[in-house]
Amino acid sequence: MQTIDAPGPPETTGGPEHGSLGELLKLSWPLVLSSSFWTIQLFVDAIFLTRYNTIAAGAVLVAGMIFWTGFVLLQTTTNYSTTFVAQYIGAGRHERVGPVIWQALYFAVVAGILFAMMFPVVGYILDLMGHEPIVRAMETTYLKCMTMAALPMLIIAACNSFFAGRGESRVVLLVDASGTVVNVILGWALIFGKLGLPELGVAGAGWAVVCGSWVAAILAFCLLIRRKYRAEFHTLSGWRFDPALFKRMMRFGVPAGMQWMFDCVAYTVFIAIIGNFGAAELSASGIAQRVNMVAFLPMLGIGQAIAILVGQRLGENRPDLAEKSSNTGLKLAAIYMSSMAVLFVVVPSVFIDPFRNDTDPALWKTVAETVRVLLWFVAVYSLFNSIEIVYTFTLRGAGDTVFVTWVSLTLAWPIMVLPTYLAYIYGWGLYWAWGFASAYIIAIAIVFMLRFRHGKWKTMRVIEQAPAIVE
Repeated sequence: MQTIDAPGPPETTGGPEHGSLGELLKLSWPLVLSSSFWTIQLFVDAIFLTRYNTIAAGAVLVAGMIFWTGFVLLQTTTNYSTTFVAQYIGAGRHERVGPVIWQALYFAVVAGILFAMMFPVVGYILDLMGHEPIVRAMETTYLKCMTMAALPMLIIAACNSFFAGRGESRVVLLVDASGTVVNVILGWALIFGKLGLPELGVAGAGWAVVCGSWVAAILAFCLLIRRKYRAEFHTLSGWRFDPALFKRMMRFGVPAGMQWMFDCVAYTVFIAIIGNFGAAELSASGIAQRVNMVAFLPMLGIGQAIAILVGQRLGENRPDLAEKSSNTGLKLAAIYMSSMAVLFVVVPSVFIDPFRNDTDPALWKTVAETVRVLLWFVAVYSLFNSIEIVYTFTLRGAGDTVFVTWVSLTLAWPIMVLPTYLAYIYGWGLYWAWGFASAYIIAIAIVFMLRFRHGKWKTMRVIEQAPAIVE
């Protein structure tokens, strides 16, 4: 890994001050809205499915988490090209931007095709969960659809890296919004059989994701190869496979993806164990997780903005400004998460009532009462989520991806997963399980904060040194 200690050029003018709240907000608000669109998509799908069948939302949650467990490694690896773009932009090496995006696209296409080949074995994977037959059938249907969505979603990740890494986050918003609109409309129509389309239930929700993803992928690629980007960033002429650049992207991107994959594995096992507590417990946990996404996913937009700014400033050899951007992001994240935590506790019905299903009043009453308690857990660990996300993305923006991966691997199982299994075996109950999940988030936030304060990340870079100029 390249390390750099020398200061870079002085801060440029003409826009918001580097490291300021204005700079962060200008970049992050489209990314926050973009993440919110994904939140809206998941939230609306959950509402549709809960009204279609009370158990469906919990089943889709499990299937969705299994999908993300494998997919997040591929998506994060692809999307890590954002950090390369940011550091190349900061270093003034615009001609390297197009080639790195093409390496991400090559990875995306191959990985997406391989992921789709899982379609025939989905049922065997879900047999291992041991859930009730009706739940397993819904899980299988949804997961099969999602294997077909992997390819377009990876293409979106690669193309959006170009716009996000350069700070053109409003284009990312446009791309993601287009996919979400198609997804929500088709989801409603296909789940319930509206607009002359067949009633497909859970399958309708899955195929809506596939269609919406392809619409967004095609739009993103067309925007990428526009004439205005071809000359300066080589978005078309940089199509050639570059083994050295591809290897370097994998070197940093794969560990970044593994961090999220290890987290997803842990949370998937966590939810799978809860599924054995009972249908009501699984449904309540599914709803609580969906509500948690209302707070968590928009935070990813702030985290992405922080990683981009850290990457650009480190590309300029200005670690002092990179640290300033991170600290500014932490203040913004803390304000947002604190506000959401208060809402979860004070007005929980606002988040619970949209999921209401009166087909089984007794079951819904149990589920709703359980969700109210679970939202207290969400409120507490959301505060630590802000610390975790900010420092995770700061370290990723610098290239410190191996460390964050090891932390995720070593903390999740002893603090969250294994104690949850004991809670099931010994009958301690659902709330103990959620307490262990909260403890894990608190622990990982503290570790990342200590790593940030240590400061090693300030000397890291993911891009290669520029060739020496011979006079």
